[in-house]
Amino acid sequence: MSVGISVLDGAPQQAGIWIDEVDQAARCDDRQHAYRLLRATLHALRDWVEPNQAADLGAQLPVLIRGIYYEGWNPSSTPKHPHGKDEFVAAVQANFSRDPLHNADMQIAAVLSVLNRHVSPGQVEQMRNALQKPLRALWPEPTDNT
Repeated sequence: MSVGISVLDGAPQQAGIWIDEVDQAARCDDRQHAYRLLRATLHALRDWVEPNQAADLGAQLPVLIRGIYYEGWNPSSTPKHPHGKDEFVAAVQANFSRDPLHNADMQIAAVLSVLNRHVSPGQVEQMRNALQKPLRALWPEPTDNT
């Protein structure tokens, strides 16, 4: 059903592109799993940085992905402490209690590589620099062909 507003009419297609890219990069072969991985990683990322940094990233996300990103967010409780790599991976993994991620680091990095393709390089750099070094190592360096 079209609402006659291009940004809204194209939103499901844009979200599908992101989910498909996560599915391919993370080798999920399951769009539902890819969606859950995207959602869990975005929520963890949002909760690991200062609220203004989280909002800066949110402003660059497509409308449906932005809604997923902000779902359930309580800015007054961020950033999470402790907020190291192990806690980040555990936060993502908590969304997969029935079917744990077998290679969580690779699958999280796959989501972050999708962000590299769709978010401005300056925003990616700002987000990466806001993370502790061990966690930052999960985020692939942006490249021209990422």
